[in-house]
Amino acid sequence: MVKAMKSLAELQAIKEKARAGVELRDNSEAGTRVLVGMATCGIAAGARPVLNEFVEEVANRRLKDVMVTQTGCIGICQYEPVVEIVQPGKEKVTYVKMTADKVKRIVNDHLVNGNVVTEYTIGATN
Repeated sequence: MVKAMKSLAELQAIKEKARAGVELRDNSEAGTRVLVGMATCGIAAGARPVLNEFVEEVANRRLKDVMVTQTGCIGICQYEPVVEIVQPGKEKVTYVKMTADKVKRIVNDHLVNGNVVTEYTIGATN
């Protein structure tokens, strides 16, 4: 059942929440980029909940220097869902077989504290 809006303030709150989500996914000043593979194979493997969880977790932690976005095929379909983290001056990190449950640890350990979660990376999976 769809809930009816009761006030202009409620509409404004919805607008601000949506705007924050768009800004998080389109932050050209961000130093760190979180790229979630959202090609057909990624979506079929469960990439959408992973993307949504990254957006939510980064927003909840108010990480202003992090941009969460989607990308097309990364080319390693057997490891989907795939997430790449690109940080200036650092080697790209590729996380594979991602789930929404793994996102909080990656945000905490990697994005906040700078420690790659090696057991989720492609190097640990090969």
